[in-house]
Amino acid sequence: MPTKKSPAPEPLMDRKSAARYLRVSPGTLAVWDCTKRYDLKPIKVGRSVRYRRSDLDKFLEERLCS
Repeated sequence: MPTKKSPAPEPLMDRKSAARYLRVSPGTLAVWDCTKRYDLKPIKVGRSVRYRRSDLDKFLEERLCS
């Protein structure tokens, strides 16, 4: 019987990579997370913080000027 495979989970970005992607400093990203200024949906993995690229893309898309 064939089994359905779920799609591979998207890779997570560390804070430094996510900050580079958003073109802000890692410190700015840390402040945004700490103050909950923007809901970037950070994922805690032990002491590390990770981000999904799709969440960062959504954040950028919401802030585009038309």
